[in-house]
Amino acid sequence: MLLLTIIYIIAITAEAMTGALSAGRRSMDWFGVILIACVTALGGGSVRDVLLGHYPLGWVKHPEYLVLTCCAALFTILIANWMKHLRSIFLLLDALGLIGFTIIGCQIAIQMGHGFVVSAVAGIMTGVSGGILRDILCNDVPLIFRRELYASISFVSVICYWLCMHFGLVLEWTVVTTLVFGFSLRVIAIYFGLEMPKFIYQDDDEQSASSKDI
Repeated sequence: MLLLTIIYIIAITAEAMTGALSAGRRSMDWFGVILIACVTALGGGSVRDVLLGHYPLGWVKHPEYLVLTCCAALFTILIANWMKHLRSIFLLLDALGLIGFTIIGCQIAIQMGHGFVVSAVAGIMTGVSGGILRDILCNDVPLIFRRELYASISFVSVICYWLCMHFGLVLEWTVVTTLVFGFSLRVIAIYFGLEMPKFIYQDDDEQSASSKDI
C-alpha cells in the first residue's frame, strides 16, 4: 500500500535522525552515529522478522532503506545545531511512525497466518524495539519504560485494526482509520503528559539508607 510505504520512509528517516542525536549525546564517532541510527530506524522490523521467521529481513530485501538511514544520520550531524528547533515536528513524526510501524508489523503477522495475539506482539515489537535497542546501546533506561503512553497506544492501535477488519472494512480504510485513531491518541498523550502507572519499590536496606542520609 502506497500510503504505508510513504509513512514508513518518513518514519525510518525521523527515527534515524533521533537515533543519531542519541549517539551524539554520548559523544560517539561517525560510525557509532550511523550504527545507532540504523538500529533505531530498522531494529524494530528486524526483531519482528527474526521472531516470526519472516525472511529476508526488510532492509535486506530493500537495501535502499539502509542507505536512507545512513544518509539521514550523516545529515543529522550537519544540522545538529538546528535540531532543537524541530523537536515538536519530530514528536509528531515519531507518533506517525509508531502507528505506521505497528500496522506494518500487524499486517505481516496476519499474512503469515497468525492470530490476534501474535499479530499484536508483532505490531508492538515493530513499533518500539528500535527505540529500546537504541537506548540499551546508549546505556540508557529505554524511554518507553519511563515516559508517556507509547507501547500501550501501539497495542490499542492493533485492537482498532482488528475491529476494522472484523466489521469488514476494506484494507485502505482499515489502515487510514487505525492511523488517525492511533496518531490522535499519541498526540493527546504527548500534549497532556499522560503516563502509565509507575511501580516504585525500595527494600528495607534502601529505605534505611535513605533515612540515614536525611
